[in-house]
Amino acid sequence: MAVFRISYFSECYQRLTRINVLLPVDTPLPPGVAREWKPLKTLYLLHGYLGNCDDWLYNSLIAEMSMQFDIAVVMPDGVNGFYVDQPSSGIRGSEMIGRELIEITRKMFPLSSKREDTLIGGLSMGGYGTLYNSLRYGDVFGHAIALSTPVKVLRYESEHEPKNLDRGLSPEYFKALHGDVTKVNETDRNIALFAKETLDAGHPISNLYIACGYNDSLVPENRELHEQLNVMGFPHFYEEGEGTHDWPFWNAFLRRGLVHALGEPKIPPHPFWVKKTEYVPNMPERSAC
Repeated sequence: MAVFRISYFSECYQRLTRINVLLPVDTPLPPGVAREWKPLKTLYLLHGYLGNCDDWLYNSLIAEMSMQFDIAVVMPDGVNGFYVDQPSSGIRGSEMIGRELIEITRKMFPLSSKREDTLIGGLSMGGYGTLYNSLRYGDVFGHAIALSTPVKVLRYESEHEPKNLDRGLSPEYFKALHGDVTKVNETDRNIALFAKETLDAGHPISNLYIACGYNDSLVPENRELHEQLNVMGFPHFYEEGEGTHDWPFWNAFLRRGLVHALGEPKIPPHPFWVKKTEYVPNMPERSAC
């Protein structure tokens, strides 16, 4: 597994930003299997709130999945911005994901430019970024995997809520992120509304997979979105499973999302292709003292 840690100047962020890239170009193959050199399918994988581009690399089994599915993985830094364009700061987090990152990584690495070979996925805040940007850039992303998504745009009830909510999620934060919060549910930040507009306009729609844990506090709003998508006839696949807002769930259901998008992997999970044998330790007998 080739691992690249890159810094580059982002026009959309107006500063240096970091990305991690996995390329399965050196994966050991079974005897008699020749390596096929061709542009790689690519998963653009988004982290959650309070995270960074290292999260998936250090906390998940993404390297193993990259080898199994023979897919490149690009992990950008989301700077707590929900991967959307921010009207007040000028940060273009959505454009960074749907245009800039695509262009620069395809210049750097042997990545396929085909829509059906280009995936977007993410957890929590990255799940929202996945839903939003798969709708905005449906012509770019052929598949989308949204895990444990905070679907609701705002996480507080009114401007009269306490100023310091959990870990920076204050009214001021959401105003900076979305602009006029009194009208935000009438904009494309409302995923159900954005999906309806996308469907009605006949724009390309990604092969969408959504999953959330039974015991995740976000599961009610994921179920609500699922029902809204069903009512409007928006094509998607939704499932729930054992787990909460944690890495065991994200590991399991990212893999399920990849199978939904790409089919079962052709490469077995064990990377060294050794024949399994029973291990019998050959320990010398201890002499009596």
